[in-house]
Amino acid sequence: MRIADISAFHVRIPLKSEIRHASHARSDTDSLVVRCRLDNGVIGWGEGLPRHYVTGETIEQAWELFRGANLTGQLSGSFASIVELLPQLQRFSIATGADDDRQCFGNSLRCAIELSVLDAACRAEGLPLSAVTALVPETVAIRGRAERVRYGGAFTAMTPWSQISRALKLRLFGFHQAKVKVGIEGVNDRTMLRRLRWVLGSKFDIRVDANEAWTCANLEDRIGRLRPYNISAVEQPVPHAEVAGLATLRPRLGVPIMLDESLCSEVDARRAIEQGTCDLFNIRLSKCGGFVPSLKLAALAHHAGLGYQLGCQLGETGILSAAGRHFATSVANVRYLEGSYDRFLVTERLTKEDLTFGYGGYAPALTGPGLGITIDERALTRVTMAEERILCNG
Repeated sequence: MRIADISAFHVRIPLKSEIRHASHARSDTDSLVVRCRLDNGVIGWGEGLPRHYVTGETIEQAWELFRGANLTGQLSGSFASIVELLPQLQRFSIATGADDDRQCFGNSLRCAIELSVLDAACRAEGLPLSAVTALVPETVAIRGRAERVRYGGAFTAMTPWSQISRALKLRLFGFHQAKVKVGIEGVNDRTMLRRLRWVLGSKFDIRVDANEAWTCANLEDRIGRLRPYNISAVEQPVPHAEVAGLATLRPRLGVPIMLDESLCSEVDARRAIEQGTCDLFNIRLSKCGGFVPSLKLAALAHHAGLGYQLGCQLGETGILSAAGRHFATSVANVRYLEGSYDRFLVTERLTKEDLTFGYGGYAPALTGPGLGITIDERALTRVTMAEERILCNG
């Protein structure tokens, strides 16, 4: 088998409501959808979400990176199986030309391309994407197999009555944990957490995400105010520029610290481990460069004695939801699981299947070949802003 061509689609999808947190507000999502076609006619799909406040690239920069990625030179080799493909795919990189000591600029594009190739190759072999986990040597200690997984809820910037309404729904429909966005201008975090704890009860797992809103100078005070509400973790409390300061502060905070915007690559992960800046990694496929790089980050966390969650990018469609499902059902000990909000979030999910979680946040494993989804190409056409194709083997 060979990769015949790879096409990229810039899609813009309205969200069902504006989503706001301390770093950004968004009412639509710009994504890169990538289609890989093998020489035997099998097609695979991938998705990445460029976010300048996460990995630095905009949708326009990601588009330019696609044009200059030298896909013909990097992905023109033949392969008889997934086993033969993986070494070639792991060497694949995005030449950014930027000052990128963290090696994460362009990760959203790399994720979209990698997923599309893996989807096509797995479809050709009749294997689910989750089978790839067992083929990556680094994953030996974290491999798992689950017939279903359980997602959590989320609270972004919203009115008190909306918070109460959502909390009641989460409790009524059997959810067990949720993430709460904090550090938003004009919102009293203590009042909000007191309200949510009162509605959700003492056993409900609540963690918070500051999206870089605080500083090392005020961090102890900010967390100290929220600790009485039994928060289980604090995600990205300070800007990346201050993250090294967490090494000194973390032992005094009394709450586990999770890195997100500061955890986008293997370079970031190794620095975090060496410096002792966190207790957990927030792994997101798009920001971390794809399925296999994300597996390796989870393995790194495990071997360092750290925990990890699988997060999601705001505005993911069913393509990334499916990829996340395969990750979550094939990796053990995922502390928290986010994603599969499709029906509640985007106006066009791009897949004919509805991957939204059900009662209690539960969702089944996907067992079909590749991602196990069917692309709604009419929906893709409706939201496509631009399209470009590159021949890998002409």
